[in-house]
Amino acid sequence: MTEILDSAPTTSETVAANTPTTGASPRLDNRAKLVLLVLCAANFLVGIDFSILNIALPAIGTNLHIGEANLQWVATAFALPSGGLLLLFGRTGDMIGRRRVFLAGVTLFTAASVLTMLAWDPASLLIGRALQGFGAAGVVPTGMALLTTSFAEGRARDRALGIAGSVMATGFTIGTLLGGVLTDMLNWRFTMVLPIALGIFVLIATPLLVSESRNEHHTRLDLPGAATVTGGLLAVIYALTTAAQDGWGRANVLGTLIAGVLLLAAFVAIEARSSHPLVSLKVLRRRTVALGNIGGLLAFATGSAIVFIGMLFLQQINGLSPLRAGLVFGWLGVVAAISGTVAPRVIGRYGSRSVLVAGLLAQGVGSVLIATMTRGDSVLILALAGVIWVYGNLHAIVAFNVTATSGLSNEEQGLATGLATTTQQVALTVGIPILSAIASTRQNSLLHAGRSAQDALIGGFHLAMWADAAILLVGTGLVAAGLLRRERA
Repeated sequence: MTEILDSAPTTSETVAANTPTTGASPRLDNRAKLVLLVLCAANFLVGIDFSILNIALPAIGTNLHIGEANLQWVATAFALPSGGLLLLFGRTGDMIGRRRVFLAGVTLFTAASVLTMLAWDPASLLIGRALQGFGAAGVVPTGMALLTTSFAEGRARDRALGIAGSVMATGFTIGTLLGGVLTDMLNWRFTMVLPIALGIFVLIATPLLVSESRNEHHTRLDLPGAATVTGGLLAVIYALTTAAQDGWGRANVLGTLIAGVLLLAAFVAIEARSSHPLVSLKVLRRRTVALGNIGGLLAFATGSAIVFIGMLFLQQINGLSPLRAGLVFGWLGVVAAISGTVAPRVIGRYGSRSVLVAGLLAQGVGSVLIATMTRGDSVLILALAGVIWVYGNLHAIVAFNVTATSGLSNEEQGLATGLATTTQQVALTVGIPILSAIASTRQNSLLHAGRSAQDALIGGFHLAMWADAAILLVGTGLVAAGLLRRERA
């Protein structure tokens, strides 16, 4: 989804119901605020759904008789289609109408949330989650495109994009609190009430406030590119997830992983020669775009994984109820909201590249501290070290969006915005399977060595958290080196 987003709204793309805000002023009129509210509600809808069920996983496993090794599929069933089909659905909206695909995605997402809430066995739950992922794949790229075509390029659009990005990231963290409260006080099924309500609100408000838009210059779908990138992403994510259960040495894991890598390599080759590519590779030649997206990939992938593993640690190792575990992460949600509000001001003073590196570094330091937690001190460490981690994570996320789309021409701006959105969704998709595979491999190794089930579980969690911190810190070093070299150039 790159040419999905055009930088400067044309007449056919401008939201008729809203007078575009000029680039000279970040002030939004009442109509623009309502448009932003609706599109942010859709962002929050997707963000919260990534996490609201995570805290309820032990309860879901008990209720629907899902084994511990298979619980990650509740998250992965959503992640597979939402990450794998993002580019395809984004380009489809570009061709046939972004609002049309956006509304279709919200409709499917809302209906699938009802099915998830009413799930009677593992199969019906996973089907509901997969359909939610299909819906999200339509909502995210078209929602971002509608946002950029509703606000003229400049400070107003930058402000709108910053708010939308912070809302999604905050929704991911807030979801853990709401999931804990609803699961503990009522039932895990009630975690779907808010996504259903938000979906209905967006479905009612969007036709009233947001006009249709499409890219009149793109009337053909890059079918080879769509097929290879969708197949490649699905294969890689499936392989990573299956490795958590079967181990890395199984033929099905290695075969699927190799096939996925080859398909993604074919996608790159196809895009380099296509006259109507899904992803324009020329924008990646910009160092700020490439490094900004690497930073975003690190922030989102390691962030989603540490929340997932930390939530399981609190409940399965410490025995906390969903409510108490949710309160720990709810406190971090408050910190996330504050950090998302402060970050734009910090970026304005120190620059997005410096804030991106500093945010990733703070997130890495927080991850190291979190990785040291034991059965007795996990709540205290998460509540305190998590402040450093979350504060850095939100600064990095906001700075990533600015860095990855800065210093570009109007024509390139839309390509960069689309690439940033794709990076965000793919990162959220792959983080949990990778860390879950690491944890499961270590756990199985310890079990075979004669360790108790509890010790093996703790050992798996610890290795995954240390791996999360190591990936983040090494990646931060590479991003920092590249950006510093950019500064000297």
